[in-house]
Amino acid sequence: MANDPGLPIEDFMATVPQNTRLIGLDLGTKTIGLALSDLGRGIASPMETIRRKKFTLDAERLLQICAEQGVGGFVLGLPLNMDGSEGPRAQATRAFARNLSQKTDLPITYWDERLSTAAVTRTLLEADSSRAKRAEAVDKMAAAFILQGFLDRLGFMGRD
Repeated sequence: MANDPGLPIEDFMATVPQNTRLIGLDLGTKTIGLALSDLGRGIASPMETIRRKKFTLDAERLLQICAEQGVGGFVLGLPLNMDGSEGPRAQATRAFARNLSQKTDLPITYWDERLSTAAVTRTLLEADSSRAKRAEAVDKMAAAFILQGFLDRLGFMGRD
């Protein structure tokens, strides 16, 4: 897609500075779930959930977190349809990435997030988490699920 700042994994990793963390985003219509990698880029941890307001305010908060945490790149969950096609939610994610890329030079890539929220919700149900606690945790845990999938792929790439 024209002007899409999302890079293929190899190009993304070639532009991410050494000794920086990656931040994973689960973009919802009302919230943005955040997860942060460790410096070794092996483990993703749920971080926080940003309540969406206006894009400018959301981006300011996100970039503040990136500066505080030494983030070198964004991994955005891309909500593809089950058949792999892109619908309105994937288009909204790409639009968010385009807008974000105008506010930062940090590289951006996408990770297929199909079933991430369902997997996290199932895990929380199995842990007998209350509905209120599930709602509070699901977005940042979905972001961690997305980022962990990406990090696991990086690990496999290193073994190729």
